[in-house]
Amino acid sequence: MSSQMAARLEQGEFLVTSELTPPKGTNLEPLFQKADMLARRVDAFNVTDCHGARVAMSSMAVSKLLADRGIEPIMQMTARDRNRIGMQADMLGAHALGIRNIVFMGGDKPTTGDHPDAAGVYDLQSHEMLAAARGLNSGSDFAGNALKGNTEFLVGAVANPGADDIEAELAKLGDKLEGGARFFQTQAVYEPESFMRFNERASEMGAYLLAGIIPLKSPKMARFLHDKVPGISVPDHLMKRVDDASDSTVTAIEIAAETIRALKSISSGVHVMAIGWEDHVPAILEAAEIEVRREAA
Repeated sequence: MSSQMAARLEQGEFLVTSELTPPKGTNLEPLFQKADMLARRVDAFNVTDCHGARVAMSSMAVSKLLADRGIEPIMQMTARDRNRIGMQADMLGAHALGIRNIVFMGGDKPTTGDHPDAAGVYDLQSHEMLAAARGLNSGSDFAGNALKGNTEFLVGAVANPGADDIEAELAKLGDKLEGGARFFQTQAVYEPESFMRFNERASEMGAYLLAGIIPLKSPKMARFLHDKVPGISVPDHLMKRVDDASDSTVTAIEIAAETIRALKSISSGVHVMAIGWEDHVPAILEAAEIEVRREAA
């Protein structure tokens, strides 16, 4: 089994990825319903890894179950919960289960979740996690010991094109590329022109950027993202549209679709973070003129 996502990136296709959050428990029906609803327009789904530092079903298990349904997963893996031994063991296990896409991130601190007394591991930094995956792909573990059979992962990481210090962010991206990352899912983008400048530099370095899309559900949400989330800037003209909207849902869909259309010619794709609005993602992608990926089952 190989990564279909990798082949599409190589072919220059405009990719659409989204997110699914495993349940806190064993009832997977709501997650499967969302996946089946979105699968015709989404190429692959991030499966979050105890999102928000809250206990949930294993990202690896859910990724395997999605793959069994013909839906391509991207297994998230955080530094928070594993040392280098456990991380590599999980990667080898995931590969044996047929999972071929992984995206690495630090993970929310345990103090923000539902087990605030848990110890955060953070044994490896982002570039080290990537280096471990690169080693497994090349046939050796992080300590340089030979494997009996190598992995074939498409490896991803995160990037922030709206960072205050763009040169520093590009340097981090370069380190992650050197570590083996090939695609990057970014912080939410609301200014395509600003993103284009970052993407041009990143593309020259060999990175595939999937621009983050978060629908602006309400004026309160727009202001929170703008004021409180590093790297997100909601321009005044969009803030005014959200403030003046007679139907906040319609306006949010319009803005997200317009942003995606503007990004089509300047990015490798988009990463749609619906944050509870999965039911509206098909409308956003249809309005953005994203073609159907596959026929309904």
